[in-house]
Amino acid sequence: MDPDSDCSTPPKHLFPLSWANLSRNLILAYQSLGVVYGDLSTSPLYVYSSTFIGKLQNHQNEDAILGALSLIFWTLTLIPLCKYVFILLSVNDNGEGGTFALYSLLCRHAKFSVLPNQHAADEEISAYKYGPPAQSNASFLKRFLEKSKTARTGLLIVVLFGASMVIGDGVLTVAISVLSSMPGLLNFGQKLSKGVLLLIDCVILVSLFALQHIGTHRVSFMFAPIVLLWLTSIFCVGLYNIIHWNPHILKAISPFYIIKFFKETGKDGWISLGGILLSVTGTEYMYADLGHFTATSIRLAFVFAIYPSLVVQYMGQAAFLSRNLDAIPNSFFDSVPRRVYWPIYVVSSLAAVVGSQSIITATFSIIKQCHALGCFPRVKIVHTSKHIYGQIYIPEINWILLFLALSITTGFHDTTSIGNAYGLTNVMLMLITTFLMSLVIAFVWHKSIWLAGMFFLFFGFIEGVYLSAALMKVQQGGWVPLVLSFIFMMVMYIWHYGTGKKYDFDMHNKVSLKWLLGLGPSLGIARVPGVGLIYSELVTGVPAIFSHFVTNLPAFHKVLVFVCIKSVPVPFVPSHERFIIGRVCPRPYRMYRCILRYGYKDVQRDSGDFENQLIQRIAEFIKVEAEDPHYNDGRMVVTSSTSIRSGSSIIVTEEDDISDCNTIQSSQSSILPSLQSVYNEENLLFRRRQMRFQVPAKLEMDPDVREELMDLIEAQEAGFAYIMGHSCVKARRSSPVLKKFAIDVAYAFLRTNCRGPAVELNIPHINLIEVGMIYYV
Repeated sequence: MDPDSDCSTPPKHLFPLSWANLSRNLILAYQSLGVVYGDLSTSPLYVYSSTFIGKLQNHQNEDAILGALSLIFWTLTLIPLCKYVFILLSVNDNGEGGTFALYSLLCRHAKFSVLPNQHAADEEISAYKYGPPAQSNASFLKRFLEKSKTARTGLLIVVLFGASMVIGDGVLTVAISVLSSMPGLLNFGQKLSKGVLLLIDCVILVSLFALQHIGTHRVSFMFAPIVLLWLTSIFCVGLYNIIHWNPHILKAISPFYIIKFFKETGKDGWISLGGILLSVTGTEYMYADLGHFTATSIRLAFVFAIYPSLVVQYMGQAAFLSRNLDAIPNSFFDSVPRRVYWPIYVVSSLAAVVGSQSIITATFSIIKQCHALGCFPRVKIVHTSKHIYGQIYIPEINWILLFLALSITTGFHDTTSIGNAYGLTNVMLMLITTFLMSLVIAFVWHKSIWLAGMFFLFFGFIEGVYLSAALMKVQQGGWVPLVLSFIFMMVMYIWHYGTGKKYDFDMHNKVSLKWLLGLGPSLGIARVPGVGLIYSELVTGVPAIFSHFVTNLPAFHKVLVFVCIKSVPVPFVPSHERFIIGRVCPRPYRMYRCILRYGYKDVQRDSGDFENQLIQRIAEFIKVEAEDPHYNDGRMVVTSSTSIRSGSSIIVTEEDDISDCNTIQSSQSSILPSLQSVYNEENLLFRRRQMRFQVPAKLEMDPDVREELMDLIEAQEAGFAYIMGHSCVKARRSSPVLKKFAIDVAYAFLRTNCRGPAVELNIPHINLIEVGMIYYV
């Protein structure tokens, strides 16, 4: 765990539009093509075929083609262009976008958060404030939501459901993207059976997921050129088809053809909106991937590359189909001129893989955010790049996605059935974003509640119409994302529920400070040299596990630090604001509290420097407390390592010899040092960097302060021990049956099969002490 890792510091996301940074935004716009727009740009492969196969088989005529094109054009214009490019990209959480960013903003401007261990000092983080400080005109609604725990829990469930929809969307995206390129191969390879093509699909899927562990940064350099070549290809093919087949297709821009379309097709046309919806799949990731780029770069890429290429391509396909109605089942590949067929096919296959890659990466990011906010079980998070923040790989999720993608591919066989499921996830995710954005307009932007309501009604009506059509296809495959999303949402909520109950138990069973003071500075036991790090989720008070030590062990460490690692509703916490240090008892007890704060996108890495940083921060706290009498009343101090290095309370020196850096020198037995040396030899990558601390002999300071610093340095040289609770959470006997199932079965299963907290924090086993305890919640 490295609290000050460079990857934890957010890059500068927001660049004002000027000639000085225009070149930078153009470069970012080029890079965003492969990461953000891979999915959206490949939608022409299957939109027309998914729209006209089904209820519209009896309405395959030129007027229906013109109506479908008009619907596609206005859908692309209103949702991606107007809603996302012009409005949503103007809202960011310190450069981050997505549903969690909107939820984070709401939690910081109103008391909507249901996260447990919140601290008043969190509001002083530099990244915490956003928007004008004016009072909201929707204060009555704000008060209702803040006072109603049911409303706040419901808001969290909506956000979790949106996150689970992203995961389900990721599974469907991979399956439909790979399958969408197969009809072109089947068209020119009549000797290949569908079974062989299905096998090829599965091989591509396995290969795609097997390569995830190397990191997207190793292959991302080819993403943007592929998508750019794909956009150029579909633009040229679309323009050729417009000129060659039907130049009058441009008249379909008029909304008149939408009205005419529904008059002729009626209910069948309404149900076919599920196919039209596929033209905007992947739009949500324009906003979700905002943290990797800038709003200006994403706007430039969409307005000048994505939007015109897609519009011209859809017009070209419509022009071709208006003269070749029998080509609807394989509209895209049939519309490609034969001379450039195979080059276009190769590029389309590569573009489909790129689109799959981007959604897999986004799924990993969503899981990490849920995990950081205490809404997902502990999983292994591998950071695949030392220089680019946010590029991660989660093995467990990767193989779960592969299994689900293979199951969907082999179960559905074709893009039409998957498209029925695919459109439902996208429109529900858009509707959730619209709902959260309307709350942001009212509570963050402090605009009129009527303006927020108009925004929700306008875009909510459009998306609601598409949702109603997509729900009609639940029996034809639309049930898949609902089931997947429900399963993932229940996993998230049960983990959040169980964790919250465990925290409530700790809060109600804290050790009495009066009891500790009654034991005296020695705590009634022998205090041996060394630093004991007691991990807990509490930001105040002493956890119950500490009383187990005091009452059952004959000795304890001379310096005790209660460590709390918590997440705050901001994307990043600057390294100099990460540590909060305070006292638990008066100075003679040598008991401190350390709170480490991380944002939901911060990277926690283990560089072996946490112990040294902790000693520096405690030393700085001792110095600040001695210099400022206002801190003697129990206040906690936000500390940084820069001031202690430049100060004069202690001298910090680094040593190259690290062979004995974790040896507990106070031990008289030779067994523990020998085990430590074996551990160091087997774990070369996790060795701690050795630092020596000294108190300047000539520096004038209070004798009590000098003595405390000397005790701290002596404890640091003796070694560290990590004390954690090994808890078993059970429901009380009087609990309802549903609660017993959630805690005793579901939550227990998740805790048993997820990573342990010691493994997640990379705590050396040789220094770990676990305390067994049963929580009856």
